[in-house]
Amino acid sequence: MELRSLDERDRLSRLARIELERHQLQRLAELLAAILPNNAFYTEKYADLPLPPQSLSDLAALPYTFKEELLEPRQNGRLASNQTWPLTRYVRYHQTSGTRGRPLAIVDSFDDWRWWLDCWQFVLDAAGINAGDRVLMAFSFGPFVGFWSAHDALLHRGCLVIPGGGLNSAGRLELARRTGASVLCCTPSYALHLAEVAAEQKTDPAALGIRKLLLAGEPGGSVAGTRARIAALWQAEVFDHAGASEVGPWGIPDPRGGGLFINEADFLCEFLAVETGRAAEEGELAELVLTTLGRAGCPVIRYRTGDLVRPSWRSDAACRFVHLPGGIVGRVDDMVIVRGVNIFPTAIEHIVRSFPEVIEYRATLSLRQGLDELSIEIEDRLEEPARVAAELQLRLGLRVDVCTVPLGSLPRFEGKGKRFVDCR
Repeated sequence: MELRSLDERDRLSRLARIELERHQLQRLAELLAAILPNNAFYTEKYADLPLPPQSLSDLAALPYTFKEELLEPRQNGRLASNQTWPLTRYVRYHQTSGTRGRPLAIVDSFDDWRWWLDCWQFVLDAAGINAGDRVLMAFSFGPFVGFWSAHDALLHRGCLVIPGGGLNSAGRLELARRTGASVLCCTPSYALHLAEVAAEQKTDPAALGIRKLLLAGEPGGSVAGTRARIAALWQAEVFDHAGASEVGPWGIPDPRGGGLFINEADFLCEFLAVETGRAAEEGELAELVLTTLGRAGCPVIRYRTGDLVRPSWRSDAACRFVHLPGGIVGRVDDMVIVRGVNIFPTAIEHIVRSFPEVIEYRATLSLRQGLDELSIEIEDRLEEPARVAAELQLRLGLRVDVCTVPLGSLPRFEGKGKRFVDCR
């Protein structure tokens, strides 16, 4: 399986909607032909359904796939239950982070992994990362898929890939300086922390020469305040990306600013409106549902990702894939109700990060005399929590107790940040 050329990727991203849907329907039919009846999970799930779908509207007849189903044990024991082939056919093993329950172990065949790399080329095109770039990979290199697929995609593109696993933050900064790294791949939380460590060492992170940061693992890359903070600290362009172990790398950065495009050449996307459960309209808050079109070894069809987005089909960008102006705006299971107000952790991040003097924060939800209480600790150079509390009340419509804590006292994160604690 050869990776697509730049011209082919560009052609796919500019297809008219009717041509794109024809392409997707053909790939879906090819996927179903490849996995049935070998994939016991989907053979059983689709036993009495007419296949393949004759139009994309026929997708509604197929049941959704949920992560809990993939965790159910089958003959493969500990691996995801949607495995198609015998284990001897697989070459890559990774697992979800387990931050929302039991980790899910997933394997990929050689062809599936090439598909991952092919999807990543859209991401690298949008970020303008090319042969000759020196890319520092600031992640742990554990079983969490993290930037593993980016690592291999960058190698294929001809970049000098610099592994930073096993080093502390000071060591990674020194590695960036010594190698002349031009690109940094990490989570948004770690980009902020690494800049903080540089400042502690009396080093201006912008002086290291990093020109681009490619972020993933958290919504922060499309959160305006977080994105602006990172860009200012590093004096570099910031690009968001989204993907998941069980799905693949579906999110392409919008080079015009924050936000994502969905790679509709390789994924079928649907949007379920949060309020009605029906197909979402332009800009409506919706849960993202994805179907992988090129991953036969561990496919997911109509997978409920739990990611909340606001889709737009009216983008004036050259890319004609569906646009998510705010990237991932939250998670279905992250929403909490505090005294009748619906709140997502990303909403808090949007507000708190709008104050450049606030270095780090932690939000805690607790019960006080039978009532929900939201409190936020901030590391604030100005030590003026009242201004942050006032902005939270104005924009959330909720009184929030905000207090300052000593600089450097709150946790820092290399992987996904955990800044919202529910103690109820």
